[in-house]
Amino acid sequence: MKDPINSKNPPAILMVDDTPANLELLSGMLKGRGYKVRAAVSGKLALQAARNDPPELILLDINMPEMNGYEVCAELKSDERLKDIPVIFLSALTETMDKVKAFGIGGVDYITKPFQFEEVEARVETHLELRRQKNRLQENYNELRELKKLRDSLVEMLIHDLRPPLKSISDQLGLVKEKEKTTLSADSVRRLAEAMKTALELINMISTVLEKGKPGEEKTANAPDKRGDTTPPPAEHY
Repeated sequence: MKDPINSKNPPAILMVDDTPANLELLSGMLKGRGYKVRAAVSGKLALQAARNDPPELILLDINMPEMNGYEVCAELKSDERLKDIPVIFLSALTETMDKVKAFGIGGVDYITKPFQFEEVEARVETHLELRRQKNRLQENYNELRELKKLRDSLVEMLIHDLRPPLKSISDQLGLVKEKEKTTLSADSVRRLAEAMKTALELINMISTVLEKGKPGEEKTANAPDKRGDTTPPPAEHY
């Protein structure tokens, strides 16, 4: 037998069965292993208990008056807050179609009565661990999405801030070329032209990245925006 659950926050299990003796027997065993167990003697009470304080796992009988286990499970799966809680059916029904229906409606496992407590505990712990792993994966995914958003925002900010100084450098190089072209050597003129070409290529690359980062906006090349036409001519122009 496994060691008792050792946790300040033991897993919470909701048991649903219309037979008090069954609830008392299994809940006593689970509590003895360290689980936090609540019991409900009807489907309606089970739904109320789950909505008031969602458990981490539900052990659900099928044959109950007024509202059977299939109906309870369907209600749980239609509730956004409760739909991801694993439901293990615990029933005396042994027909294959009963089990197929249980899985089809959203159950994660099916244990037939009479049961062995060791089997119940093993399946309970398996599905609790799967739930923990799923929650961790979701948390990691959410963190990665937030990090990606932050990275994209930083990249866009840096790229956006680079465009004005590069444009200024390009303009200044153009002025130098025009004013000093009669006094500069051919080699200096060539170097100036190469520097201007490089600056304009960088400006064009930045403009392309910024435009791609605007979903839903379609702009033609060199089309003016609300602030006027600031798109530089192609680098080959120089």
